[in-house]
Amino acid sequence: MLVVLLTLAFLPNIIQVDANFSKSMHLTWGVQHASILGEDLHLVLDKTSGSAAQSKRSFLFGSIEMQIKLVPGNSAGTVTAYYLSSAGNQHDEIDFEFLGNSTGQPYTVHTNLYTQGKGSKEQQFYLWFDPTANFHNYTIHWNPTEIVWYVDDVPIRVFRNHEQEGITYPNKQGMRVCTSLWNADNWATRGGLVKTDWNHAPFTARFHHFRARACKWSGAKSIHQCAYNIPANWWTSARYKKLTHTQLEQLNWIRNNYMIYDYCTDTKRFNGQMPPECFKPQF
Repeated sequence: MLVVLLTLAFLPNIIQVDANFSKSMHLTWGVQHASILGEDLHLVLDKTSGSAAQSKRSFLFGSIEMQIKLVPGNSAGTVTAYYLSSAGNQHDEIDFEFLGNSTGQPYTVHTNLYTQGKGSKEQQFYLWFDPTANFHNYTIHWNPTEIVWYVDDVPIRVFRNHEQEGITYPNKQGMRVCTSLWNADNWATRGGLVKTDWNHAPFTARFHHFRARACKWSGAKSIHQCAYNIPANWWTSARYKKLTHTQLEQLNWIRNNYMIYDYCTDTKRFNGQMPPECFKPQF
């Protein structure tokens, strides 16, 4: 980590946003429910409205971390989202969405990726711990060659850049860091069969210690600066390197034991015409 921090100090394009929501993010809707104080963000959902926040800066590539304590108790129908997104109809997006549960049932982690406005790349997992008892770290690592979703430093998903083979990859648009808490009982819990129990409202999700070690987006020219002018060892230092043997073992263990949906195995959904990335190595 020291090597990465020292490297950041000599790269004017790279910024580090560390542990202070009040300086780094602002509320975007449901402001009557949400609060930002120092390095803490609280989002609230009741029957009238949810709430959301986003970063003041846009980024292109980097490692975005957030500690989150999810809605406790009977949270069925609620969705706590933490994601990166650009603007417009042709937007790029990298998603963590946490689907609430009936009391005693595991949370579902819903991951997805949009490139140029097109998504349908969902993978879902059960969490192997109670995410409501304590804060846990969720990281989106995004560089020119791959995207990795981490839970407490354990990789759960990888999407590699196969752009040279005609598969779109999010590397041309800056994205802001976004969070939200909202009602999605039309789809989030058992396909909408379990509705939100408003007797348990208000629902609260807590966010802490937002950190972005990322490249500042400043328009089209920053694509070249972020991807090519940064010394190669920045992408290969510390956690920026490709997954280690131990991390690959962790990734396979999670996927073998906790994955509950993978779009690349849903042949019925795609009528047998599977997305091309499903035939490419991802890790």
